[in-house]
Order: sequence, then structure tokens, then C-alpha cells
Amino acid sequence: MKTSILVVDDETAFLDSVVRMLRIEGYDEIVSASNPTAVPEMLEEHSFDIAFLDITMPELDGLDLLKIIKERSPETECVMITANESIPMVIKAIKRGAYDYLVKPLTPEQLTHALNRALERRRLMESLLLRSSRAVKKSLHNPQAFSEIVTGDKKMLRLLHEAELHANSNIPILVTGETGVGKELLARAIHMASRRHSGPFVPVNMLALSPTLFESEFFGHIKGAFTGAEKDKVGYLGKANGGTLFLDEIGDLSLEIQGKLLRILQEGEYTPVGDTRSVQADVRFVAATNQDLDKQVQQRKFRKDLFYRLQFAHLHLPPLRDRAEDIPLLVDTFLPDQQVPPTEDATVELEAHNWPGNVRELRGVLEAAANLADGKPIDAEHLRLPKKKSRLTVKGVRTTTGELEPLAEVERRHIISVYEATNNNKSQTARVLGIGLQTLHRKLKAYSVK
Repeated sequence: MKTSILVVDDETAFLDSVVRMLRIEGYDEIVSASNPTAVPEMLEEHSFDIAFLDITMPELDGLDLLKIIKERSPETECVMITANESIPMVIKAIKRGAYDYLVKPLTPEQLTHALNRALERRRLMESLLLRSSRAVKKSLHNPQAFSEIVTGDKKMLRLLHEAELHANSNIPILVTGETGVGKELLARAIHMASRRHSGPFVPVNMLALSPTLFESEFFGHIKGAFTGAEKDKVGYLGKANGGTLFLDEIGDLSLEIQGKLLRILQEGEYTPVGDTRSVQADVRFVAATNQDLDKQVQQRKFRKDLFYRLQFAHLHLPPLRDRAEDIPLLVDTFLPDQQVPPTEDATVELEAHNWPGNVRELRGVLEAAANLADGKPIDAEHLRLPKKKSRLTVKGVRTTTGELEPLAEVERRHIISVYEATNNNKSQTARVLGIGLQTLHRKLKAYSVK
């Protein structure tokens, strides 16, 4: 694919030299402008992959031009050019959406390196976002209901498809997965994809309900039902009437509360405390837990009959470490618009981390890192991820014939050896080898290794 490049600088001699360097490197779709005020009109006729913008220009400076470009063409990666390396000015430019900056005078190597980095980021994000968008739209009839869930992972897409199929029925749904994988987010998506989407979505932390208060909190009570009941109270079931009741942490309930909950699921009605009349429960139940309920049943910590009632529509969310290719998408989603994207070192760290706290941990790490970066690119040191010593044992690279080998063959065998030692974990392999993840992908593809 050809690369469309825009170069803007009021110094015509410098502008010509940049264009010349780019043409020598093989780029021919180049639009140059010495008058920045002409660029807004150009944007109506052309779309650009990369834009090189001088910061200091008359009439319309580079920062204002950057803002215009990012508003009209947010996918264009912008690289700022400055004669004076003013850190506050550079930070301001990056906060407005610039990807990188260069300081005059430029060498061809500096220019092409910046261009290649910007192109790699653009192509990576385009590929990931397009794949995710197409996959979600292809898998779902109502992708808007699941729009808050960011993924391009095949296992996740199959799960969302199953969730959508279950959504329009009224059977209880059980969502399982480790802490932080997004169980409540999926429950909300199921609610939005259901016929009950116009009704309330009521989340309940079941751990916060004690056996003595359960009936009052869950069923509600009437005035005078017990000492202190000075007025009628609507319970969670009443609040969720016509909508969805999300029962979080259901695996940690006492057996006593499990029995009371089972009766609601079986009979479809309840009686507020102190009342004599039964009320129909017009509620869709979605339950969630990070516990292994099958194991809990075997240990007699969870009622078998309640488990059987819930297990028919069981959705298990995979941990983030099993869908590491979603990390760049999530990073792009969680970082504020004005935050500079992570450096390559930081990206390798993010993709190699095990994420025991899953998506919730990733979000927290990124928010804290953005604070520490203070407007600058997020680097590995800002992530504050625990450092682990590698315990990999890699087989030595030796020839079988005793003959000397080309360096490319030595590299090929070493990369494959590290890849196998990490159990085919691409992110960890890239970190051990000290190369970018995209570089590793290219090499493995060239070696016909999946």
C-alpha cells in the first residue's frame, strides 16, 4: 500500500530537502505546503497517513494546525518538527495528539526512522481496530449493546455471540471468570441486548448481604414489619422490576441465603417481609462469580440444585493473559485522548505481563502511569510492573555438522528456541529477545512458525 504524506514548513529550502529525502526513500505520494493556511482546504480533498508539521510558522502555527488535522482526520499520525527543543512546547504538541517530534536539522536516517515508527503504529491500530470492528459486527446482530466490550479475540467473540443468543430469553445466566475480567460489563451488555433494555439494571454485591438482613434488602418490607420499619421499603427485586438483577459474588453466599434465592428462581415470586401477599418477580437474573462452582458443589459449599438452575446458560470470560492481542486495543481505549501512547519498551512490558488482576488491573496501571508520565510518552518505568527474573532454559544453538552457519540461520534457530521455551508466548519472547512484538511477528511469519 502507498503511503500518503503531508509536509508543512514555511521555510521552503527545508521543505524541499524533506521532500527530497522522502522521495529518495521511495515515497512518491507527498504533498508539501509552505503556507499552513492552505492545509485545511487540502484536508477536504486528501487524506494523509502521516503529516510532518513545523511548530513555528506565521499565521497558523503547527500546534493549531495539529488540532485541525486531528479533528478532521484523527487517524493521521502527526510528527512535529522544531528548530528549538522546547520541552514544554513538545509536551503540549503531544498532548494535542502528535505522535513524535524531530529537531532541525534532520538527517535522512532520523526522518525515515520517525516515519517508520509512525507508520507501524498507524498500521497496527488500523489492523486491530478494523479486525475488532468487523469481527464484532459479523458475530452479533446488535453490536451496539456490546460496544463497551473491546476485543478482537475469537474466543471472546464466540462468547459474545452466545451471550446475545441467551439475552432475549428469560432464563438465568451464570457469568464466571477471574476477578477483573469484566463480568458486570458483560451482564450490562446482556441487559442492553435483551427485550428488557428499557428497564432497570440493578447490580447487587451479594457478599454485602448478611443472612439476617437478606430478606428485607432483597424482598423489601412493609411498614411495621419489625422494630424500626417505619415505612414501606422496596427491595432489590422490586427495584429491578421489568429489568435485570445482577447478582455478583454469588459463589460466596451462605447456604442459607442460597436456599432463599433458589426459591425465587423456582417459583418466580416472593413475599415482602411482614406482608401476606405474594409478588410476581418480573426480573431477569444474571449471576456472577470468580469461584469454581462445580468444585464448590463437590465440597458442599454450594447447593447442587441452585448450581443446576444456573448452569444451563454459562458464560466463562477468559483471563486477559489468554487474549494478549487485545491489550493494544484496551490500551488505546483506556488512555485519555491527550495522553501520549506508550513507548515500544512500555508496550513490550504491557504485553508480556501476566495480568493477574485482568482488565481492571490494566486500566489501573495505565491511569497511574499516565499521571507519572505527566504528558510525556508512557515508558516502562512509569508502569511500575513487578520485575520477574526469567527462568527460561533455552537450548544452545549448535551446528549438527560442525560447519559454520550464516548469521541469519543462527538467529532463526535462537528465536525459535526462545519461542518454544516460552510456550509460544509471543509477548514474552519479544521481551526476552529485546525486540519489538511486530518485529517478532514478521520473523516468525518468515520462518513459517505460528
